[in-house]
Parts: sequence; structure tokens; C-alpha cells
Amino acid sequence: MNLETYLSGFDKAEKIDKGMAGDIKYRCRRGAEEYLLRVAAGEEYDEKKKEFAYLKRLSDAGLPVPGCVEFIKNDDGSKVFTLLTWMPGEDLEGVISNMSLSEQYEIGNQAGSILRRIHDTCPETGVKKKWYDLYTETIDPRIDAYRDEGIPFSGSEKILQYFEDNKYLMQERPMCHHHGDYHTGNLIINFGKVSVIDWHTMDFDSTGDPWYEFNRIDTKYPEFAKGQIDGYFNGNVPEEFWRLFALYISVSAITSIVWAKYFAPEELDKIMGLNMSILKIFDDMENPIPKWYR
Repeated sequence: MNLETYLSGFDKAEKIDKGMAGDIKYRCRRGAEEYLLRVAAGEEYDEKKKEFAYLKRLSDAGLPVPGCVEFIKNDDGSKVFTLLTWMPGEDLEGVISNMSLSEQYEIGNQAGSILRRIHDTCPETGVKKKWYDLYTETIDPRIDAYRDEGIPFSGSEKILQYFEDNKYLMQERPMCHHHGDYHTGNLIINFGKVSVIDWHTMDFDSTGDPWYEFNRIDTKYPEFAKGQIDGYFNGNVPEEFWRLFALYISVSAITSIVWAKYFAPEELDKIMGLNMSILKIFDDMENPIPKWYR
């Protein structure tokens, strides 16, 4: 079965151009039911199969995620089709600015509670490497690249020193399956309820410290960010979380500079501004609790 034949099984199929490069996506309808079809290259079969199984586990557990309908290859094995239920609603990223501060906090609280359930539903027990090794094997070369080719700025050494002083905290961290890109752009709001989409972007082979997922938290809306953290921890945030939160946020920002320099120069000013903002909210890395939460 080729793509054209597969699509002919629906009453309507509309290609979706929004989003990052990757899978080809279609919004499909059959009768009253709507679906999301993701089309990937055949060589991604094993990865996509793992993602489908992970998502099915979450869906079966009752989390607000797309339902898993079908996972198949086409006849010659060149394409992989993943069919999911369509999640109705609006992208939170596009509507959050119209919400009151109390609404932003409530939605953030929902998002945090859902993220905690995701992590609790899918703990990782079969990983051979510890989180410390998995993270530093990836990040250390990026930090070296920043030292060699990055753009220096006032306070950069404070971020780098904070990493050196606190990275030991990762050594005994538990691991779980990650969503991989948990932020307002991948959250759907429908009649005040949050659901989660786009599960195909996964860091560190989709596993790691549960708290690492906060490195994409949307601090542009502090009430949402506060709500997300409170929802995750049910209002009891451990001190160690803040120290690792500051580490993950700051290291992600500073190592993005070299990437932007070579691959997205139009984003460079934005990323430099992000680094300066991080220094400000963490008091030059002297206080791991951000100003917007205090």
C-alpha cells in the first residue's frame, strides 16, 4: 500500500505544513472521526515503533494524549505510517497571551501534573548508562565547542562554573521516558483542559532524568511556569530540583550559541538575550530559584 492508496481510505486528508522538519503530517477524517497521520522514512521503523508503543502505554493509562490507531509500513518498506486520534483544541502557545494570570497558572498546573503522570507511568528500568554519563557525554563536547568557538559575554564563565560545581547532582538521578519537547507549542487547550501532542522529538534516546524535561519551560509566562512546577510537585518543590533546574536551563542556553552561530544565525541575538536573561533571573548563578518563582 502506497501513501496515495492509504490516504484514499479517508473522506478527507489535508497536509499539515506547520511545525519543524521531520515527519510528513496529514489531518484526516473518516465519517465523524478525525486522525493525525504521520509519515516517516522506512529506516525509522524501529524508532517509530518504540514511540508508538510508548504513546499507547500512556493512552491506555488514561493520560490526555493521542490515541494509537495503527502502525504499519508501506508495501516496499520505504515509508512508515503512524495513525493517531486527532486532539481537538487550540495550540496553547497561540492563546496563552490572552489568558488572565490566574488562568495561566491553572493551565500550567495542569501541564505539570500531566508531566508527572507521564514520568510515573513510564519509568526507565533497562538503561545501561547512568544519567550523569548519558548527559555529560553529549554536553561536555558542546561546552568545549562553546569555549573554542562561542561568543563570549559578561557572565558566561559563571554559567560554566555553575555547571562544574553542580553536575555531581546528576550522578544518582532516576531515569524515565521523556516526552522530549514539553512546552506550550506542544500542548493543546480545549475547554480549559490540557492535552499533549508531538511525541517524536526525543533527547538522549528518549530517556533521562525526569527533571531534565523542565529545560524547555516557557518562562515568557511566569505564572504558567510557576503553575507547571507546582503541579508537578504538588506544591512541595525540593531544593535539589532548583539546583538542577538552573543547571539544565543555563547549560542548554549557553551551548545553543554555537549551534545558532552556524545553523541559525537569525536566532543568535535571541539566544544571546536568553543567556543574559538567565543570568538575571538566577542572580548571576548565585540563587538557583528563579526570580519569577520567589
